[in-house]
Amino acid sequence: MGRLDGKVALITGAGSGIGRASATLFAQEGAQVVCVDIDEATATATVDMVVAAGGEAVAVRADVSSVADSETMVQAAEDTFGGLHVMFNNAGIMHSDDGDAQATSEEVWDLTMDINAKGVFLGCKFGIPAMTRSGGGSVINTASFVAHLGAATPQVAYTASKGAVLALSRELAVVHAREGVRVNALSPGPLRTELLMKFLDTEEKKQRRLIHVPMGRFGLADEMAKAALFLASDDSSYITGSEFLVDGGITAAYVTPE
Repeated sequence: MGRLDGKVALITGAGSGIGRASATLFAQEGAQVVCVDIDEATATATVDMVVAAGGEAVAVRADVSSVADSETMVQAAEDTFGGLHVMFNNAGIMHSDDGDAQATSEEVWDLTMDINAKGVFLGCKFGIPAMTRSGGGSVINTASFVAHLGAATPQVAYTASKGAVLALSRELAVVHAREGVRVNALSPGPLRTELLMKFLDTEEKKQRRLIHVPMGRFGLADEMAKAALFLASDDSSYITGSEFLVDGGITAAYVTPE
């Protein structure tokens, strides 16, 4: 018996990284999965992986910063699988031109906020009512360890957007707790995903980040998917308004280990 048997899960950013790893794992655990990505081809590729492994999934193209697209993706879950029980607002960007306050343009700031913060807001706006209609469930919002720490390599728009995700998650958890809807934030540490590796595009930048991680390595998308599975499942039934830091110890570190 899977930990998500009988559940319908919607995952944004499902075409790569944490989203793809979570889609395949959730399906293995019995969920029917709506794989959402702005790149429909990558979402479809994730669905193909799920189906090849014996799972059920459907691909939906959506821009999470769009009201219409966000409403449509949630409607697709209800229309295709009859409800919604897990909402994983995971889609995000880390722009290569995101730097300090002086270097970061208004356009980069607005784009980052639109996807990383507004996208989570819209996912909750439409996802939570659908979950209430389905009898309750779990919302997981992807934040980041940078919401706690000033990054050695500046990325002010990204950092601010993830701080917003944390605050939003706490408030929605309080508002919807009596409706059977749990809301938690997943805060990954530095990961060996395409998103971060494109940002840390030199060995010097990678080492500047890694030197602060007590475990001495980047995390893996599969490790984040397993954390998300815990938050999605009934194993975390008394957890809401919390943050799950899965960061290799970086936020606990004070002295850089030799």
